[in-house]
Amino acid sequence: MRSFRNISILAGLALSVSATALSAYASEPTVPPAPAQFPAEGKIKYVARDSILEFKALPEYHEPDWVTEKYVKTGKLPPVKDRLPKEPLVFKTGNMPDGIGVYGDTMRHVIGGRPEGWNYGAGQTQGWGGIDIGLSECLTRTAPLFQVEAKDTEPLPNLAKSWDWSKDGHKLTMHLIEGAKWSDGVPFNADDVMFYWDDEVVDRNVSPLNGATQETFGVGTTLKKIDDYTVEWTFKDAFPKQYLYAMAYGTFCPGPAHILKPQHPKYSKNTYDQFKNAFPPEYMNIPVMGAWVPVEYRPDDIVVMRRNPYYWKVDEKGNQLPYLNELHYKLSTWADRDVQAVAGSGDVSNLEQPENFVASLKRAADKDAPARLAFGPRLIGYNLRMNFSANGWGNPDERGQAIRELNRNEDFRKAVTMALDRKALGDSLVKGPFTAIYPGGFSSGTSFYDRNSTVYYPFDLEGAKAELAKAGLKDTNGDGFVNFPAGTAGGKNVEIVMLVNNDYTTDKSLAEGVVGQMEKLGLRVVLNGLNGTQRDASQYSGRFDWLVRRNDQELTSVVQNTEQLAPVGPKTSWNHRAPENGEVDLMPFEKDLVDIVNKFVSSEDNDERASLMKKFQKISTEHVYNVGLTEYPGALIINKRFSNIPQGTPIFMFNWAEDSIVRERIWVAADKQQKYELFPEQLPGKPGDKGTTN
Repeated sequence: MRSFRNISILAGLALSVSATALSAYASEPTVPPAPAQFPAEGKIKYVARDSILEFKALPEYHEPDWVTEKYVKTGKLPPVKDRLPKEPLVFKTGNMPDGIGVYGDTMRHVIGGRPEGWNYGAGQTQGWGGIDIGLSECLTRTAPLFQVEAKDTEPLPNLAKSWDWSKDGHKLTMHLIEGAKWSDGVPFNADDVMFYWDDEVVDRNVSPLNGATQETFGVGTTLKKIDDYTVEWTFKDAFPKQYLYAMAYGTFCPGPAHILKPQHPKYSKNTYDQFKNAFPPEYMNIPVMGAWVPVEYRPDDIVVMRRNPYYWKVDEKGNQLPYLNELHYKLSTWADRDVQAVAGSGDVSNLEQPENFVASLKRAADKDAPARLAFGPRLIGYNLRMNFSANGWGNPDERGQAIRELNRNEDFRKAVTMALDRKALGDSLVKGPFTAIYPGGFSSGTSFYDRNSTVYYPFDLEGAKAELAKAGLKDTNGDGFVNFPAGTAGGKNVEIVMLVNNDYTTDKSLAEGVVGQMEKLGLRVVLNGLNGTQRDASQYSGRFDWLVRRNDQELTSVVQNTEQLAPVGPKTSWNHRAPENGEVDLMPFEKDLVDIVNKFVSSEDNDERASLMKKFQKISTEHVYNVGLTEYPGALIINKRFSNIPQGTPIFMFNWAEDSIVRERIWVAADKQQKYELFPEQLPGKPGDKGTTN
């Protein structure tokens, strides 16, 4: 194989030589082919960051008339002005595409997940599909940043209304919103923030749902309470503004300490499992800081959420948000979500399963279609991740340990990536200009992507078999599959167990494609298909050889969850974590990746940050750190009756579209409102009570 120093020459020639000429050098590294043009892609309208929101007191405040009549005048609720903070968060009218809204109506979601419970900070899923985003509020917010120019990009304030850096940049003082309340009327303050930090993030026995650890905010970082509305961060590095992104969804969204703390093992006789499961999906009216509260749960049917009467955000006329009274989450399948949104029986969907693209486009093109559809950039990617821990994470048996040693062998990784026919994988999902060759590393839709820094090993089955032989693997019994060397795992066939999410058709289809293509290489791959919660548990505990994973924020926005790009801490990487001794057995090139990530986080120079990520992309793809499968655009499907939908909203960038469209300020014109509310003119009840106040 030609040395890597010739890549730049090959890269320059790749676009000019014929496909026939290239096939003679199919195993040589090059740059990935340019993706096909996609004319259906929506265009984003960029705005100034400070045009989105501000915190200030207004001369008067308003709410739905029925809340005033049924709850305030009867003494069940204080006046709205007394339920709001001293200075509520105010959404500016100029950034609302359709301006100030009116109250009423329902947004109907369809999801394929099932709520495990409401203890998000202890690792319980609420079913995804926007439920947790509707319940949770975090210190900062990033989702609307897709419409902010890169030079102006910094997380928006949220529960933390402002922050100040010390002169040396090692301390960050955050000022929390003052006077905000949980949905049950209990004040929100620094105690909620500190419970999340001390007893969920820092406590190694607790695993918050989106994987927050102390290292998520920097190795050695500490947090302390100054007063009820002030907390102080202390960082090892100076001015690590990068961590402001980690303080947004989903890694710093504190829960209600007054409800959670009595169940925590530190403050009770509970075990950690009992703490995690103390708030099952049947537990209604869990206090939230979000705009809606869960009031109804019917297993395998629906989750219903009603407006939070203590929500702390308003529009510029002083109307307490949200405008929408109710959210529905029909418990079906992810594929059904697209079907119902296009048909009009659902209201919103992130069209992310390419199997539904063609039919959805045809239906949306009808002038009488109830929903509109807009594609975004190619930010949905899938990759194959190998378990690189060779020192005990997940307690592998002899076979599993032998697979991990192979995973750490670069010749083996090159064999795997070269044996993948990525065009065939993409075409198996959908025909047309949707999917693109994705070698791994950053998604091509992110601003940090650099094609010439991306090393691509083209499909070459014979070359892949040669790399497998270099890794010491041969078929010794003639059954078509390579064997472990004598003395390793009994010399049996190399058998790899690949973890896959059973909740998504796309995940399963890609995994099955990988199984078939690896069989041609001589590797036996067995699928371990689990549902979302079981799959997460297997991944976080290290019980896998390989896994198929959809790209997360670190590969799409880069500036968010950046620490997950490499094992900068014992639990930051998705596929290379430390066992109980806390040590990560880094490979030499991983040390370079860790160094790059740490420099990126502490750098304030945009040019330097871009250069660092080019180096990261080159090292990552050259050494096949993750094996790319395919990438494609997603599309937002939204019912036409909804107003205030930002132009060009991507379904996934800084966060999923459910947050990017800013649901609390979405409204429906009075003449378009439908009678979908299941609990009209009702508010959430007391925590733990069944149903609403009525």
